[in-house]
Amino acid sequence: MIAYKSKMAKKETQERSWYVIDATDKVLGRLATRVARIIMGKNKPEWTPHVDCGDHVVVINAAKVKVTGRKLEQKIYHRHTGYPGGLKTITLGKRLIEKPERVIEDAVQGMCPKGILGRHMVTKLKVYGGPDHPHAAQKPQAV
Repeated sequence: MIAYKSKMAKKETQERSWYVIDATDKVLGRLATRVARIIMGKNKPEWTPHVDCGDHVVVINAAKVKVTGRKLEQKIYHRHTGYPGGLKTITLGKRLIEKPERVIEDAVQGMCPKGILGRHMVTKLKVYGGPDHPHAAQKPQAV
């Protein structure tokens, strides 16, 4: 019988690439799943569940992301201040106007693992509402 050894990725040997994704006219959920797979490293053959194998992703034109159906009026984001009666709600339409970056960040964060590793993975996501970003020195590849 032949025994095959599985390769386990290590944090020290990971090479991180930079990618830039234009969110113009992309559907929010499909964009978020693609970004989440890249920052988790699931697009690489050496992906390992307990190691952060992912790459950095820069998303531009977040304000021009598209949603289907009536989500602009019906999707509601909740947060609580911690005080009695402190539940704050905002619709997706208002949030796209006020903070379009947070819409994509929350969608991607919801698709990443929960816990310390997932919170670390989300730090490799950079989202900008307009077409400009300060990461040109990293030479990001267009996706």
